[in-house]
Amino acid sequence: MTVNSDNHATASTKKRRLLSSIRDFGPGIIAVLAMMGAGDLVTASVSGSNYGYSLMWLLVASLLIRFVIVNIMGRYQVLNLKGQSIVEGYNDVSRFYPWAIGIAALISGHLLNGYMIRGAGEAVAKIVTIGDPFLWSCILVLASVFVIGRNVYNTIEKGMKVLLAMMTVAFLGLAIYSVPDIGGLIRGTIGFGIPDNTGAFGVFAVALSLIGAVAGSMANFLYPYYVRDKGWKGAAFKKLQRNDILFGISAAIVISLSIWVVGAEILRPNGIQVSSLDDISQALTIHLGSVGGVIFYLGAFGILYSSVVGFANGFPKVIIDCLHIVRPQRREQYGSKFENDPLFKWFSLFILISPVLWSVPGMPGFVTMAVFVTGLQAIIVPLVAIGLLILANKSSNFGKHRANLFENIILVATTLLTIWVTVQVIVGWFAG
Repeated sequence: MTVNSDNHATASTKKRRLLSSIRDFGPGIIAVLAMMGAGDLVTASVSGSNYGYSLMWLLVASLLIRFVIVNIMGRYQVLNLKGQSIVEGYNDVSRFYPWAIGIAALISGHLLNGYMIRGAGEAVAKIVTIGDPFLWSCILVLASVFVIGRNVYNTIEKGMKVLLAMMTVAFLGLAIYSVPDIGGLIRGTIGFGIPDNTGAFGVFAVALSLIGAVAGSMANFLYPYYVRDKGWKGAAFKKLQRNDILFGISAAIVISLSIWVVGAEILRPNGIQVSSLDDISQALTIHLGSVGGVIFYLGAFGILYSSVVGFANGFPKVIIDCLHIVRPQRREQYGSKFENDPLFKWFSLFILISPVLWSVPGMPGFVTMAVFVTGLQAIIVPLVAIGLLILANKSSNFGKHRANLFENIILVATTLLTIWVTVQVIVGWFAG
């Protein structure tokens, strides 16, 4: 009896510790949702509907890349010996990096929010069936100006997560209901094949977009700042930080895999090639009717709008950090809190307001923009991976927490894979 009681007490203690750890999670989920945005939604559905499971190996590789890169960045924020931010660490690698990262963050914030805002406007227009998508994009941007930087956003963010959860459950249920081709899924995962071009987007353009959307590129830099805001610093937080991002990546796997399966098993057999939000929504509409369409657009709005405000708040932190490294007198003047620098507000407003230009009627469509912008993001990946490879192995910065052999292999392979796919896309452009 005593033994059983002890075992029960031990199990209860472990359960409480697990629940406590999950409650502490946050930066990883927020960062992964910000990294994903609509990128995973679009690339997974386009890949599944156009190429079945042939590019599944790229999804697996990209998710692995995302975990390794973001985990090292988060670990650096928690454990580096100099108390530096990740951009300060990159500055130790080369004085060129703060300039490159700052400029890339500004451009990425603008372009990423460009298709996020356009898609959010389209989603609202479909839900309320009143008004033009461009009008709703403008209204959402205007509303965001009053939300950003205020406590009310925390409440809105929780609501967006509920909407995203609804869509995820619907896609997950539909993926299971569709009875995925397990053999095809396995072959696509281990086959490392590149199929022939079909559909509206070339296979290498889709592959590059998949790497950019899933591997994360510049959006990877947001995670260390979320960790910093959480106050995680020191060896005591190492395991929590790793499990946090692992939990976030696991959520990304469920979402991406579900959407991919739905694209391959429902959209593709029905001859639906994804070129708009409407095409993706048909996956739910076919089986759930008009209710499925509403669920999709609510979920799409949740993931899009939360990313809009998340980017407008996250990217300026990276930019200001870069600016303070290049102009250290500004850090002396305004302190280490990025929001205290007056330019933080202006960068935030630029990333929030300027992208509405991409919502003007006649501009490229939402899916076209998503594929192009996420593909463009992938071009930055080698710059990020090479710098991280050097930084993660500097004992003067990382001490005993340097990158292990597996992480180094992934960073080298990431650089080579991205360069190869980019070259193929460029060759394809010239050949076409």
